[in-house]
Amino acid sequence: MKPITGALALETAAISVTDDLKHSGSGWQKDASWGDYRVTTTMEYDGPANLENALKFSDNIFFAKAALEIGSDRFARELVRIGFEEEIPFEFPLYSSLISSTGGFESEIQLADSGYGQGQILVNPVHMASLYASFLNRGDILRPSLILSEQASPSYWKQGAFSPETAQTIRDDLVKVVESGSATAALVEGRSLGAKTGTAEIKQSVDDTSGTELGWFVAFTASDDDPDPLLVVSMVEDVKGRGGSSYVLAGVKTLFE
Repeated sequence: MKPITGALALETAAISVTDDLKHSGSGWQKDASWGDYRVTTTMEYDGPANLENALKFSDNIFFAKAALEIGSDRFARELVRIGFEEEIPFEFPLYSSLISSTGGFESEIQLADSGYGQGQILVNPVHMASLYASFLNRGDILRPSLILSEQASPSYWKQGAFSPETAQTIRDDLVKVVESGSATAALVEGRSLGAKTGTAEIKQSVDDTSGTELGWFVAFTASDDDPDPLLVVSMVEDVKGRGGSSYVLAGVKTLFE
């Protein structure tokens, strides 16, 4: 979800690629009105807390701050604009991606958590594939298809969802995630890949210690002249205690090898 939030933050001019949202350690809250609640992150890093580094090191706090900068109403509208709360055009019926049970954000905390994919955000993996593919297609979201037709030409679900500049920025940053960030284990000799890991906690409350985790990994060939272009979205249930999203990475890497 972080690349999606980053792209929408750029599109709405809530942040720029050079903005430094400042380091906040491993835990952060906007102010005392949040009580005991803090957004936490696991990887601290040197250099500015900008979009590139936040993607490279999967900085939850940066994307929580970015969501707050976008604002609740505008973030919800932008998510709807790129296909959330909408039927996914596909040959087989799919659950829609959802912002929340109400279609919006009921609090600042929920908005902040949604910025890095928690809160009540639910994303369909097919939708996620189309969203990531837009970073490789000048910002156009392709209509997904179940059956490959060699004669078919690309059709679009959402043209101009992101500007070509935004798409290129996110694409380049996701390549850096593999080259020098949190997904260097996905490096494949002779291929340029972009990728992002994601671990989704499934629990009833902040204090719930018995919930499980979903491990996500999205990877794509980043070179326009790659002879075998490929984008893979993979999600594995119950990866808690098994390496989180890293558990998913090895299998996906094999596909590119």
